[in-house]
Amino acid sequence: MAADPPYRDLNSYLKGRFGERVQKITLDAGLTCPNRDGRVSTGGCLYCNARGSGTGAWGRGQGIPAQMEAGMARLSRRYGAARFIAYFQSFSNTYAPLTTLRELYEAALAPPQVVGLSVGTRPDCLADEVLDLLAGYARDRLVWLELGLQSAHDVTLSRLNRGHDAACFSQAAVRAASRGLAVVAHVILGLPGEGPGEMAATADFLARLPVHGVKIHALYVVKDSGLARLHEQGEYVCLTEAQYVSGVVDFIERLPPLLVIHRLTGDPHAEELVAPAWCLDKPRVLKRIREEFLRRGTRQGSHLIR
Repeated sequence: MAADPPYRDLNSYLKGRFGERVQKITLDAGLTCPNRDGRVSTGGCLYCNARGSGTGAWGRGQGIPAQMEAGMARLSRRYGAARFIAYFQSFSNTYAPLTTLRELYEAALAPPQVVGLSVGTRPDCLADEVLDLLAGYARDRLVWLELGLQSAHDVTLSRLNRGHDAACFSQAAVRAASRGLAVVAHVILGLPGEGPGEMAATADFLARLPVHGVKIHALYVVKDSGLARLHEQGEYVCLTEAQYVSGVVDFIERLPPLLVIHRLTGDPHAEELVAPAWCLDKPRVLKRIREEFLRRGTRQGSHLIR
């Protein structure tokens, strides 16, 4: 029998809740962000390209029903999955009129095989009416509100052109949790100007908030981003694989044991990745993270500050 993982992983959480494998379908709703359209700033975050880390499906004329149908067929063949979570990933998926958002969400929730909704957005794009809409779905579905934090340090957020501070994230998390929504924080390790101490402090920041889960990945450089220009000029150097593995373990050791780890490494597209090459080998990185926990003899929450 395989040993229990040293952290609370997403697949185990979903199997425990639903009794079978559940897969996320990544969706592109054709929306934008307030730090692209001028409301907050322009140009987007330092690490984003023009697609906002999305699939570009909406731009190719694929609406949400078509994306859902294709996603369910693909994931059924690959994993044998029969239940799905609709994941609005690209850009800020609460940044539109309420009527538009309702149409998008309900189109994704329409297939009977869909058991949940996951909405990726920014903490400064959460009108009360949108939170209330999501809370309504959460009465009988799994609903995750995925909020980009990236770092708990305001100086870093400014470098990234995020357009909000850490206090904005904490306030958004409290507002969402008060409505019964499960907040999933997005964090990036290896940000410009940050070392092990800053990354650990971000973990401590999250540990004090009503956060249900976290997604972690390394800062990687993609083509046509502001970060790519810094990397080309030698002004940004990526973490090594060993540094990332150590940083992830440090981070998880400081998180509450019941917090769900949704992701431990990203999935960059090979054709647009500039660096680091090691992040394309996801199985190896995950294996090294488990081995590092074993070497240390620790697990999630071992170094939690109470």
